[in-house]
Amino acid sequence: MKDHKLSYLLPIRSVIFLLVFVIGSLVSGKEPADISNWWTIVATVVNVFTIILLVFAAKKKGMTYPELIGYKKGGTKISQIVIISIIVLVIGTGGMYLAGYLCYGVLPYLSPMMIAPIPMVLAIINFLPLPITTALAEDGLYLGCGVNHIENKVLAIIVPAFFYALQHCFIPTLFDARYIVYRFLSFLPLTLILCRYYYKKRNPVPIMIGHALIDLMTVSWVLATSIDPGFYEMMVNM
Repeated sequence: MKDHKLSYLLPIRSVIFLLVFVIGSLVSGKEPADISNWWTIVATVVNVFTIILLVFAAKKKGMTYPELIGYKKGGTKISQIVIISIIVLVIGTGGMYLAGYLCYGVLPYLSPMMIAPIPMVLAIINFLPLPITTALAEDGLYLGCGVNHIENKVLAIIVPAFFYALQHCFIPTLFDARYIVYRFLSFLPLTLILCRYYYKKRNPVPIMIGHALIDLMTVSWVLATSIDPGFYEMMVNM
């Protein structure tokens, strides 16, 4: 019988991101929107915390992190990686554009804060850590502790996918209902597909690689705007 206790960890990232941005706003004396550009740095720190938490949670259950996520050496084909990477790119981008149109009436819509510049040195340092740690943290949590630890077939897909999408509502945190709905709808189609795929295949590798690649695109935008803030202004005004 599966141990349901690990599935209780699913809301933790949503709670942490919410607290970090609320406390950050209070400490800095700024509105949450004014510190939203720091989301990439915050995400990497929270990712590292999540990975450590998963390692300890797995150890407590007599498992390793690879066992938690169902990793099997040599069980992945290049074709699987290519297919899932394309799915992540197409569904991920399509979901954001569709959600942007539904919530803001703009097509294509890109939330400006997601590519806002940060100090260039930090953008360079965080270029690889963000996509790598995000794949290990998010997929480890929602697939390993979610899909792998909920017995009911339907709930094993829907519940982790829900929290997988929900966390994005608080990365970064803005107290704006339309923004929250936009972020949730942007990711829900993709998280449902990924959780369904993982439920059938039990192979996290293609998902993690596809996930890291799309996040690599995001940090590339952030790096570009951090190197040339004028580029950010041009993108916002397009």
